[in-house]
Amino acid sequence: MPVDTLLKQLYIIQPLGLLFVILLFLGCHGQPTVENRWYKGNLHTHSFWSDGDDFPEMIMEWYKDRGYNFLALTDHNIVAEGEKWIGMAEDTLYRNAFARYLTKYGEEWVNYKEDSGRLSVQLKTLAEYRPLFEEKEQFLVIQSEEITNRFENKHLHLNATHLQQVIEPQGGSSVVEVLQKSIDAVRKMREETGIPTMVHINHPNFHYSISLEDMIALEGEQFFEVFNGHHQVHNQGDSAHIGTEEMWDQVNLAYLQKGKPLIYGLATDDSHHYHRRGREWSNAGRGWVMVQADSLAPDALIKAMEKGDFYASTGVSLSELSFRNHKISITVDEQPDVNYEIVFIGARKDGNVISELSKVNGGQASFKVTSDLWFVRVKIISDKTHSNPIENINYEMAWTQPFLISD
Repeated sequence: MPVDTLLKQLYIIQPLGLLFVILLFLGCHGQPTVENRWYKGNLHTHSFWSDGDDFPEMIMEWYKDRGYNFLALTDHNIVAEGEKWIGMAEDTLYRNAFARYLTKYGEEWVNYKEDSGRLSVQLKTLAEYRPLFEEKEQFLVIQSEEITNRFENKHLHLNATHLQQVIEPQGGSSVVEVLQKSIDAVRKMREETGIPTMVHINHPNFHYSISLEDMIALEGEQFFEVFNGHHQVHNQGDSAHIGTEEMWDQVNLAYLQKGKPLIYGLATDDSHHYHRRGREWSNAGRGWVMVQADSLAPDALIKAMEKGDFYASTGVSLSELSFRNHKISITVDEQPDVNYEIVFIGARKDGNVISELSKVNGGQASFKVTSDLWFVRVKIISDKTHSNPIENINYEMAWTQPFLISD
């Protein structure tokens, strides 16, 4: 029976959750159709609408000029709609930022006023600035929000991508309850509107707010940030806390034992600072996702990501990524005078151990999977220094999503 026919029949007779698991075991992820192409995007970015330090138009321009195909402005507990004025600090840095903005867009576009030396600027809404940047199959702006909660001293943040209206902080009596209520709120909006909306866990090690146990306890979460470009998120952990990459593997191991779908890893900027660069600032351009989809549209991008048809990167690009006939194949889009190491990492069913399965020096590698493995993911490390690194993550890398191994 053709796969498409089988899936249609399964969709009719099976609950959606079971269908998702079946799709994973059929190995759809990593096998996009020939019509698909790669799209580069960032799903975590801030502007003057919350605690970023530049105007949305300037941020959009920065990303579009550097070859990104989609961008989500994820300001805290707000979307860019309605009237919002900001007071511009008298600091030269911000006055210069305003001067650049005014020079670029002109008096007819920029609405501002000065009163007793105080400068106020009205921010443009998404509906206003979106037409300046969007181009079919070239650049897309996705309405999004960082749902920002606190529980005691914990900072609990999730991003909702392609949401239709603001989701307020949900509250709760524990870390897990706060996170779960936000996840459920996004899923409820998706069910009610019929519009694909994606939710992901942000920077679990920011103030070490979300533990491994918290992550394991969540239901219905499919994405989290394995790399976040903010300078205070502790991607690598410390002597008392595991890093996000180890957390990723341990969560997936626990999820599989519980019969839950795998969680996928994102790389994001979490950019706030656009006028100063360095390890002490959260800058643009540090991490992104490459999504293989059939069109540059929110529905298509989210659908592809939910199948795992994407990888996360801080600089390394792939020209081939496939999982066919029980073999994972990787080819790096190699840069001159740059060396690469391709590492296959997997979870064994016997003893539930995460281990390095194979390591290849070079820009091309493959790995034949066996039925004694739960999943295999690939990490590609280059010896090219990142142009603006954080922590001790000095070299450009990429991470594929874990491939689920069926018997």
